[in-house]
Amino acid sequence: MSHHEHTHEEETNLDFTKSWVNSSKFIFYLSVICVLGGLFGNSLRLYQARYKGHPDVEIQSSTQYKPEYK
Repeated sequence: MSHHEHTHEEETNLDFTKSWVNSSKFIFYLSVICVLGGLFGNSLRLYQARYKGHPDVEIQSSTQYKPEYK
């Protein structure tokens, strides 16, 4: 057997679909990336929709605490 030949058992150990260690690492890192991406996206959306301060609203003088009548 030469150096480059693999037995069937070695090929199944190297196969992604047969090795739960490799697939679970991949799924773990993929889920971490998805969670971080979701957090970043939601934070960005909340930042863009933030409260931008008090608007200048004209208040009628008759509805103030000390009303002024004409």
